[in-house]
Amino acid sequence: MSLQMIKPPEQRSLRSHVERALSAAIISGELAPGTLLTVPTLATQFDVSATPVREAMLDLESRGFVEPVRNKGFRVTEVSDDALRELVEVRQLLEPPAMERLATMFPADRMDEMRAVAEQIVEGAASGDLQAYLAADLEFHLSLTQMLGNRLLVDIVRDLRSRTRLVGLATMLESDRLGESAAEHLLLLDHFAAGDAEAARELMHRHIHHTLGWWAGNPERE
Repeated sequence: MSLQMIKPPEQRSLRSHVERALSAAIISGELAPGTLLTVPTLATQFDVSATPVREAMLDLESRGFVEPVRNKGFRVTEVSDDALRELVEVRQLLEPPAMERLATMFPADRMDEMRAVAEQIVEGAASGDLQAYLAADLEFHLSLTQMLGNRLLVDIVRDLRSRTRLVGLATMLESDRLGESAAEHLLLLDHFAAGDAEAARELMHRHIHHTLGWWAGNPERE
């Protein structure tokens, strides 16, 4: 991945900008496990001082995405199949039932807003902009979860998603799989519009399962 094309942010939080860009690259597999990252090099590539880069790396370390290498920098950690499977299992226990319930009470006045976010996910997939894809995906799912009115559930889902690795995501750009996955967000909204709770639950279950399938670089049954 070339980080040289990333322009300096207009936002106040340089740390947040660096963290989001690196997080997306690690989650998607653009920065492969074992890649060594150094603060001075990243500071130059992002055109920022070393401080926000160092702070961003500490954030990524707390999520298990990187580990410090003495006198060298940080190394992108290997993905543990067992840890990923455990994350997916917990998400399957929480998110499909949540979307099943939401289908029975989805606020119609939020539909246009959520379709716009879903379209951003589709556009991110079509353009190959994985950072935009992942940002819109997170906004979409957390916004839906927030509609249930349970702040603890939102916090748990946010934490689980923040630690989920999708190392096969970058390679999906070479196929139609990423577009198919992106289109599932629009289909989920169709289920909400129809009040089809069972279909919403089944789709969310399948969507999360991609984490162990397509998004991990593994085949899935048609």
